[in-house]
Amino acid sequence: MGAPDYLPGHGLLTGRTAVVTAAAGAGIGGATARRFLEEGARVVIGDAHARRLKESAQALAEEFGADRVTALTCDVTDEEQVRALFAHAERVHGRLDIVVNNAGLGGTAELTEMTDGEWTKILDVTLNGTFRCTRAALRSLKAAGTGGVVVNNASVVGWRAQRGQAHYAAAKAGVMALTRCAALEAADYGVRVNAVAPSLAMHPHLAKVTSAELLAELTEKEAFGRYAEPWEVANVIVFLASGYSSYMTGEVVAVSSQHA
Repeated sequence: MGAPDYLPGHGLLTGRTAVVTAAAGAGIGGATARRFLEEGARVVIGDAHARRLKESAQALAEEFGADRVTALTCDVTDEEQVRALFAHAERVHGRLDIVVNNAGLGGTAELTEMTDGEWTKILDVTLNGTFRCTRAALRSLKAAGTGGVVVNNASVVGWRAQRGQAHYAAAKAGVMALTRCAALEAADYGVRVNAVAPSLAMHPHLAKVTSAELLAELTEKEAFGRYAEPWEVANVIVFLASGYSSYMTGEVVAVSSQHA
């Protein structure tokens, strides 16, 4: 079964300002930024890779208008850069409505061979980075008092065991728990916090860091017999960011066709 046709925008996010982390390139973050723009939002994209970020921002600005796309280099392991990203969004657009915490780092290592450094690096980007950005987002949205939405990018490995993924799975399970706890606190000031949990969304960076054998094995687990396109995950993020999910908070939505 091949991927379905790409869906046009319907203005679901018109007038909203969104921050999307790790949004340079062709992965889920980049697809989310594009889908948000197609739905009418203004988007601030951040990424630790300055060159790729600049190229992505220029391409999006040419297509959607420079007044709707801005970018700022942001390494989510650096608290000062995280604060600067959110301050930039408020300064340029005057408000903040949606935050997508997409930044994460993967890797493969058997637990007995895993070093402290490998463990710590994965958790610092994937879990601690999501914490830093969620904290910054909630501080901003609470102060504004106008509601808002946070969407975190988790993974099905936060639920399902996979060899060589102890650090990544632990980090993504932590993102799920963070999402649920943050949602309870944020509800007090009208902010919703949810997460997506993709199984396998293919993009060039994943292909570079994952063996062909493992990708084939993971693809076989999908009921559709294929991996997801990044924009298919982005569509669910759009849903969670829009008014169509107004009564959802603290939820982790699997974007997966994996066999039960």
